[in-house]
Amino acid sequence: MSKKILYKYNPKYPSIADLKSKAKTRIPKFAFDYLEGGANEELNLVRNESDFDDILLKPQYLHVAGDIDMSVELFGRRYSAPFGISPIGLQGLMWPNAPEILAKAAAKHDIPYTLSTVSTSSIERIAEVSDGKAWFQLYHPTEDRLRDDILRRLKEVECPVLVVLVDVPSFGLRYREIKSGLSMPPKMNIANVVQAMLRPLWGIKTLQHGIPSFATLKPYMEKGLDLSQLGQFMNRTFTGKVNVEKVKAIRDIWKGPLVLKGITTEEDMQASIDIGVDGVIVSNHGGRQIDAGESSINSLIRLAQNPLYTGKVKIMLDGGIRSGVDLARAHAVGADFNFMGRPFMYGVGALGDEGAEHTINLFKAQLYQVMQQLTLENISQFPGRLIQK
Repeated sequence: MSKKILYKYNPKYPSIADLKSKAKTRIPKFAFDYLEGGANEELNLVRNESDFDDILLKPQYLHVAGDIDMSVELFGRRYSAPFGISPIGLQGLMWPNAPEILAKAAAKHDIPYTLSTVSTSSIERIAEVSDGKAWFQLYHPTEDRLRDDILRRLKEVECPVLVVLVDVPSFGLRYREIKSGLSMPPKMNIANVVQAMLRPLWGIKTLQHGIPSFATLKPYMEKGLDLSQLGQFMNRTFTGKVNVEKVKAIRDIWKGPLVLKGITTEEDMQASIDIGVDGVIVSNHGGRQIDAGESSINSLIRLAQNPLYTGKVKIMLDGGIRSGVDLARAHAVGADFNFMGRPFMYGVGALGDEGAEHTINLFKAQLYQVMQQLTLENISQFPGRLIQK
C-alpha cells in the first residue's frame, strides 16, 4: 500500500476561485483590475482557461501503484513539484511585499519563483530571501549597456536560470488599465485614491513596506522622476523587438540555463532550438498581448507533440492553469513544467503572508489527488492517461 502525503492549507479556501473572491475584497479595484485584465475584449484571456476543459484523462483503477513522487528534474536541479511561480510586474502594488512573500515560500517549498524586471523588489533582495534560488525574467532593454549590467548583477548573485521575454514588441492594449490609470504613463486619479481608502489593510501594509517602485531598475533611472516621466522612461528603455540576434548575444554572455518565454509558433520554436536555448515557456502573456491569439494550452499541444522538437529543449507552459487537474492535463499533453502567476497573487491578496504557502500546498494537494485517482506514481506517466480525440 502506498504512503499517503498530506499537504496543509486553509480549508476555507480549497480552490483558486475561493482565493480570487477573497482577494478581490482586500485589493483596491485599480490594482485588482491590473492583475485580472487582458488585451482588448479579453477573449484570449477566457480561452486560456476554458480550453483546458477539452483535455480528458482516463484512470486505470485495477492498476497497482506505488508511492507517489511529483518531483521533477529541470536544468540539473530537482524541484519538489512540476510547477513554479510566474513573473508578474508591479507585484507589490497588488499586495505589499508580494515578491518577497512569494520568493521565500517558493524557496522553502523547493519550487522556482521568477522575478520580473518590472517587479517591485530588486534582484539582490530576492536573491537574498530566496537563498539564491530565484529565476529572473528579462525585459530586453533597448540599450546593450543596460542589458549587460543586469546580466552582471544576475551573475553576481548566481541566478540559476535566465528567462528572456520575447512577446512584448509593444505593450498590449488593455482597456482596464487605461480606465484605471495604470497604463503607461501611469497616474493616480481620484477614483484610485477612493478605492485605496476602501481597502484599509492594503493601505496599512503599503505604508509599512513603502510605495512600490521598479526596484531592479532604480540604478538606471534619473533621480526625482514623477509618474509621467517614469512612463516615458519605461517606453524609452524597454519598447523594442527581441530578435534572433539579440538572443544570440545573450546566449554568448550567459553561460547558465537560458529560457525564452512567449513562444507559441513552430517558427519561433525552431529558431529557439537553433540559437541553443535550454528551454521555452509557451505563453501568450496571460492573454494580455494578442486577443485574437491561440490559448497557451493549445499552442503547447501543437509544439510539445511535434516530433521535430522532442528532446531538443524543455517545453514549459504558462497560462490558464487554475487547479491541480489543469496541471495534470498540461503534463498529459506534453508539458515538462508549468508556471502560474495570477493564482499566487490571489493567494497573497487573500491571505497575506500565509497566502503563498497556502497556494503552493493547494496545488500540490490537488495534483497529488489526481495522481492517486489515476493510479500514477510519477509525472512522466501522465501522457499515458490522455484520452486522445
